[in-house]
Amino acid sequence: MVEVASNGKPVESVWDFPRPPRVEVVGWRIRVVHAGVTVVDAPRVVRVLETSQAPAYYVAFEHIADEYLRANPRQSYCEWKGVATYADVVVGNAVAAAAAWSYPEPTPGFEAITGHWAFYAQALDECWVDDERVLPNDGNFYGGWVTANVTGPIKGAPGTLHW
Repeated sequence: MVEVASNGKPVESVWDFPRPPRVEVVGWRIRVVHAGVTVVDAPRVVRVLETSQAPAYYVAFEHIADEYLRANPRQSYCEWKGVATYADVVVGNAVAAAAAWSYPEPTPGFEAITGHWAFYAQALDECWVDDERVLPNDGNFYGGWVTANVTGPIKGAPGTLHW
């Protein structure tokens, strides 16, 4: 029998997530709100599940109010997904620097996230999975979203970077 959390989703331990990461489409509504404006409202998303990390949610560009994204020169490299580019989320005077990232040309196996963006809950006012407001992943490196069904310990807090 599958254990179900208070949010109605199956309980998942980040230590059961695979390495290399798994990509999966879920029909969960994802919303991102910053400075009172809904920047993202998506009826389904692509999740990336990686050992020790909270899930990262990648939203198709069509579900993003792109007038609130501004290119940021930051780039990073993931051993699994390749080179990430970043964008600031800008709503009026509220700027969340490098709060969104994308893999324009992900490595083989991660093609499902092409044209999708993920968002740091740590940098934005509100992030939601269905009707649950998520908790940001500890630290500022990983962009996972912590929900009631995700159990840890979760990588990201001080002292966990080299787990």
